[in-house]
Amino acid sequence: MKPIIIGLVLAISSFSFSQNCNYTFLGEVKDFHDGTSIASATIYIKENDKYLMSDLYGKFKIENLCTGPLTLTISHIGCETKTVSYTINNDVFKVISLEHHLEELNEVVVNSHLKTEGTSIEQSINKAALEKYTDKSLGDALNSMSGISSLNTGSTIVKPMIHGLHSSRLLIVNNNVRMFDQEWGDEHAPNIDINSSHKVEVIKGANTLKYGSDAIGGLILVQPKRYVAQDSLFGSTTLSLNSNGRGGNINTELIKTYKSGFYGRLQSSYKQFGDFESPDYILTNSGIRNFNASARIGYRTFEKGFDGYYSVVHNELAILKASHIGNVGDLVAAINSREPRVIEDFSYSIDDPRQDILHHLAKIEAYKRFQNLGKLTVQYDMQINRRKEFDVRRGRFADTPVVDLRLFTNSLQSNLHMDFLENLKLDAGVLFRYQQNDAVSGTGANPLIPDFDKYDASMYLIGNYNLNATSEFSAGARYDFTRIEAEKNYNLTDWNDTYNYDELFPQFETNEIDNSEILTRPEFTFHNLSANLGYAKQFKNNTSLFVNYGLATRVPNPSELFSDGLHHSAARVEIGLLTLNKEVAHKVAASFEKNNHNFGFSISPYYKYIKDYIQLIPTGITTTIRGAFPVWKYNQVNAQIFGVDIDVNKKITEKFNYKGNLSLLQGDNLSEDIPLIHMPSTNFINSITYYNGTLNQLSIGLTHKTVLQQNNYPDYNFYTFDPVLQEDVFVDISSTPPAYSLFSFNSSVNFKAFKTGTLRLELNIENLLNTSYNEYLNRQRYFANELGRNINLKIKINY
Repeated sequence: MKPIIIGLVLAISSFSFSQNCNYTFLGEVKDFHDGTSIASATIYIKENDKYLMSDLYGKFKIENLCTGPLTLTISHIGCETKTVSYTINNDVFKVISLEHHLEELNEVVVNSHLKTEGTSIEQSINKAALEKYTDKSLGDALNSMSGISSLNTGSTIVKPMIHGLHSSRLLIVNNNVRMFDQEWGDEHAPNIDINSSHKVEVIKGANTLKYGSDAIGGLILVQPKRYVAQDSLFGSTTLSLNSNGRGGNINTELIKTYKSGFYGRLQSSYKQFGDFESPDYILTNSGIRNFNASARIGYRTFEKGFDGYYSVVHNELAILKASHIGNVGDLVAAINSREPRVIEDFSYSIDDPRQDILHHLAKIEAYKRFQNLGKLTVQYDMQINRRKEFDVRRGRFADTPVVDLRLFTNSLQSNLHMDFLENLKLDAGVLFRYQQNDAVSGTGANPLIPDFDKYDASMYLIGNYNLNATSEFSAGARYDFTRIEAEKNYNLTDWNDTYNYDELFPQFETNEIDNSEILTRPEFTFHNLSANLGYAKQFKNNTSLFVNYGLATRVPNPSELFSDGLHHSAARVEIGLLTLNKEVAHKVAASFEKNNHNFGFSISPYYKYIKDYIQLIPTGITTTIRGAFPVWKYNQVNAQIFGVDIDVNKKITEKFNYKGNLSLLQGDNLSEDIPLIHMPSTNFINSITYYNGTLNQLSIGLTHKTVLQQNNYPDYNFYTFDPVLQEDVFVDISSTPPAYSLFSFNSSVNFKAFKTGTLRLELNIENLLNTSYNEYLNRQRYFANELGRNINLKIKINY
């Protein structure tokens, strides 16, 4: 036994003495983007717990290395720390690249009146501000910003408007996915849960080419949070309770992150309200039920990563019962009455008329960085939108929706961000999209929007060039191809006589004629070119100037082309037009801004000329088997929209702050020399806030908002025969309501509730003085007043 042990000792000793410890590691630290050397980088050697630094040329040397592993951690001021591992069995030379700019890692948090980056004219709302609207909609959250208003249907359906434009003229991008959710209707609100977002940015200018060519109004970016690569588990739960509607919202989220770069997030919210109330009466059948859930998983390092996201939004929305008109007599009576024609006791039930919308969104995104080139991102996303609109019906169709549409959209896109040049950044991308609309049969009514297939292909190139340390120039161009293939039945008389389509579009006809209807297969192809130019200049005293010009084009959407029938939830007949051309808009916008610790402002004028602007206007009354309804038709005119947005903030004392904004806008129908319909009126907001950081971050604020009467509106009033009265009656659908002012109160305080968490309490009061008023841009202004006072209590626990 003893000789064996001696032999093993000698063998081990022999191996130890024969191990080679004369290897050399030569390293060079370079910038990932342009390959320049990074001097004075710190290199930590894990195996011997030693440090050294790179020289002026980014080089370093490690001598007398033994065979085996070598782990280095390289760090530098302004760079992302990087750890690399090697196996040493000979002399080695390696180039180690660091990210020296960190644009992708910086979290830019700004107030709603400030600019973020580049030559765009932007505003944003951060997470803290969004939490004030946890039980409200995206449109409600944006409504407090200058230049942004909303087109409402009651209190629960809120469509954002930027400079008087909405629906298909706004691009809404949620988690880098452009939303498609039947947004063409006035009463179709975005299916987005703001609780699942981290920040919302609004681009009012022309720098939107990366996302689409048709952002004539602007762009709304709903962005997720980027998580720090560290081992952590955290989350929050927010409960919101409201007196008006006697309901509220609960939202909870849980996030897990890892030092390796992996992360995951689960979020869900539920909202329910019963009938809302005006100052004088209950708004019967105006409640809402809403369920949202989202899941996110990903992996993120500087050089590569992926992000997967899924969300589901289910909205059940009651439509004010008093707004459901059966004939022209009901409409005239509603307009002339001081109260809704239907007032019942409070209820949580959602009865007909109502909407039921289910929206699924899923995406997978992956990126990879290439040295001396840039970052390549590839994304596939899919959306399924199911919209059901229920009318008051009887018989076998009592529980069947009048409108039942299923929209399927999937997209594949890629973007190459090239940043290898010091002063020039380029973005090049392509996109392919297929969309299918299915007008579900069996509703007992002709579909308002027919079956169609839509194909899109796009490519773009955008550049940003730093002229010097204080000036930046941007330019871009985009090409879009769009093809629409539809299948629709037309009344034979309308096809041949009313619109003369048989001569204009004989290629759309088939030989299938049944019950005075002809089956047609319309096909349209569009080629669009768009472009933008931008300039930004930074001056002394924290002032800056942003100017941009954009050429935007928008093809008519299927609703504008093919609508043909009674839109029940809107209580009107809508008629599309096959001869519509694409819109071409020229947009010029500028912004002069100043911002420092004590005082800031921005003045942002803009002008838009839109050739072949598509509008939906009332033209009279028609009689259907359901009764007499207003007829609204699409047509085209040349239009201009111009105005100015002004924002001011002032630090009055160490604890008191003031913010204010003013929006002025005018829209003109140049073809007919009359105002454009549904343009927001002049409005301004003033707020003063007291904040005491040492007293549990106590915040108390008072806000005053005034909306002036819109005196610049077109006169589309008309006379029609009332069979009940047996005489012609005047239908005033154009006159605007008077000006109004509202006050609101808000307060919040934070507590250290437990060891690692905080408790936040908020008390807010909307319409503090319980003012009765009507809003011109609310479709239900004919039938009822706006909401009265609401007391809101929010409880948020961070853990």
